[in-house]
Amino acid sequence: MASPQNPFKQALIQGKTQIGCWMSFAEPITAEIMGTAGFDWLVIDGEHAPNDIRSIRDQLMALATSDSHAVVRVPVGETWLIKMVLDSGAQTVLVPIVESAEQARELVRACRYPPDGARGVGAMASRATMYGSVGDYIQTADQEICLLLQVETRIGLAALDEILQVEGVDGVFIGPADLSTDMGYQGNSAAPEVRAVIGDALARIKAAGKAPGILATNDEARQAYLDMGAQFLAVGIDVMLLTQAARALATEWKTG
Repeated sequence: MASPQNPFKQALIQGKTQIGCWMSFAEPITAEIMGTAGFDWLVIDGEHAPNDIRSIRDQLMALATSDSHAVVRVPVGETWLIKMVLDSGAQTVLVPIVESAEQARELVRACRYPPDGARGVGAMASRATMYGSVGDYIQTADQEICLLLQVETRIGLAALDEILQVEGVDGVFIGPADLSTDMGYQGNSAAPEVRAVIGDALARIKAAGKAPGILATNDEARQAYLDMGAQFLAVGIDVMLLTQAARALATEWKTG
């Protein structure tokens, strides 16, 4: 039996727009709830949410029967950590703060088995193979792994064209909050100067044959990024969705 096909990767290859959402609660029950909402993809956030490898694994399990594809954002692009995430069953990995083509090449190697990569060969005892039931996993896994890189600093943007030449990178995600802060706008990604840089970056990613992605948390930004060519767009964050809805409900009935 071969490794399961990665539907998110196939959708990106086919040029389909994929709408997703961030998950920051780090709990399997909220992941399961989010998995019923109908998003194309959901991010299990290991960078800014209180996740560890066990909670990441548990959320992957919670999404196993969902049509929403799980994307795991690791906190850092370390080979040992990517190995653990892949062995836990992730097929799509998002890596923050990528700033050079050399770094991108090392991340590609981390996602592939030897001789083309550096991924450790131990998945037959892990969830990735359903504990050995996917017999041809090692022979077929590489082609189903989707690697997304976050470019979110001025240094990363300066190296973007070189990063885009790295074979094995499936998509590049622009981090608007980090980028705007690095540009001196303290998280104001709507600043015209920041928007211009984002638009240019998304266009360059698309022109290079990679999938461009980004996160937006309001309708104006969502539409603006789609108009700029974003292909995989995260349209919200679960924690923000809850806080906004709860505060609005409390305000309505306490003051109404």
